Amino acid sequence: MSKESILKTKSFDFAVRIIKLYKYLKKTHHEFELSLQVLRAGTSVGALIREAEHAESRKDFIHKLNIGLKEINESVYWLDLLFATDFINKPMYDSMKTDGETLLRMLIASIKTTRSRNTALSP
Repeated sequence: MSKESILKTKSFDFAVRIIKLYKYLKKTHHEFELSLQVLRAGTSVGALIREAEHAESRKDFIHKLNIGLKEINESVYWLDLLFATDFINKPMYDSMKTDGETLLRMLIASIKTTRSRNTALSP
């Protein structure tokens, strides 16, 4: 399985977990503002990775992954905030934060690799 496929799978799985978190926050805590923020950021990561698959150029590919990087970073922020305000418990937080940080590292590596290949191709 290629790095891009792993990134695609992990971002999709993260989005599924975020949707379940959103539903949990609404049902259990009647929380609508923070849950919507984490939903938007957490599900957009995978969408941006999918978008990057059909980028018009390497520059466009890197740009889309950079936006995904910002979104996963924002998602981790919302998870931090939800934990700090007792909306989610420690095991849930630790698990989701680990997944988010894994995606963060993978996106950084993909961007760096693509940039280095782009530089290597330049005359």
